[in-house]
Amino acid sequence: MPDTTLVAAALGLIEGLTEFIPVSSTGHLLLAGHFVGFQSAGRSFEVVIQLGAVLAILAVYASRLVQVLISAPHSPGARRFLASVLIAFLPALVVGVLAHGFIKAVLFETPLLVSIMLILGGIVLVFVDRFAPAPRYADAEHLPIWVTLRIGLFQCLAMIPGTSRSGATIVGALLMGVEKRAAAEFSFFLSLPTMAGAVAYDLYQNRDVLDLGAMSDIAVGFAMAFVSGIIVVRWLLSFVSRHGYALFGWWRIAVGTVATGFLLAGF
Repeated sequence: MPDTTLVAAALGLIEGLTEFIPVSSTGHLLLAGHFVGFQSAGRSFEVVIQLGAVLAILAVYASRLVQVLISAPHSPGARRFLASVLIAFLPALVVGVLAHGFIKAVLFETPLLVSIMLILGGIVLVFVDRFAPAPRYADAEHLPIWVTLRIGLFQCLAMIPGTSRSGATIVGALLMGVEKRAAAEFSFFLSLPTMAGAVAYDLYQNRDVLDLGAMSDIAVGFAMAFVSGIIVVRWLLSFVSRHGYALFGWWRIAVGTVATGFLLAGF
C-alpha cells in the first residue's frame, strides 16, 4: 500500500474522530498534515473528506430527519426546528463567504495559530463546562429562535482554525442554558448545512486547482471519516451526559502545548 494511502487513511480517521467532538478536526488535520508533510492542491483532500463526516450524521439521524421533513408541511414544531437550524447557519454563511480568501490563505497556513487556539479553546471549554449556567433547555429540537441565532454567532468563531466548529457551538449553547446532551445534538444538526455549504463553496472556489489525480487517497480518507464519524456520533451523547466536556478541553490543551513546543523547536 502506498505511503500516501496510509497517510490518507490516518487523516480520514482523524477527521471522523474529531469532527463532532469539541477539539477542532480542522486543527488536528492541519497540524497532522504539517508534521507529516502532507498537503493537497487547494486543500481538496481535507475539504472532501469532511463530506464523509456529513454523511455519518445523515446515517445516524436519517429516520429523525426524514420524519421532520415529512411532518414539516403540517407541523409547526417541525417547521420551527428547520427554521432554527437555518437561522443558526446564516451568520457562518455570511462570514464564511466574506472572509473565505483570508481564512484559507492566511489562517490555514499558520500552524502556530492553530496550536494556540487549541490551548485557548481548551481553557474556555474546561471553564464553561464547570461554570455554565443551570440548563433551561433540554431538547435540541425545541430551542427558542433567539437561542439558536446566538449559537450561530458563536459558530463564526470557528472560522479561526483550531477553534472547533462543534466546540464553539457547544460553548455557545451551554452559555445560553442548553443542557449538555442537547447542546451536542444541536451541534450535530447545525453541522449539516454548515459543513455541506462550506465544502460546496470551497470546492467551487478551488475548482481550478483540485487534485483529482489523488482520487484514490480521497476515497480512502472519505471512507475512514464516514465510519469513524458514525462511531463518534453514537458514543458522544451518552458520554457527555455522564461526564461533560472537560476531558475534551484538557485534550486540546495537551495537544496544543505539544504542537507549540515542536513548532517553536523548528519542526
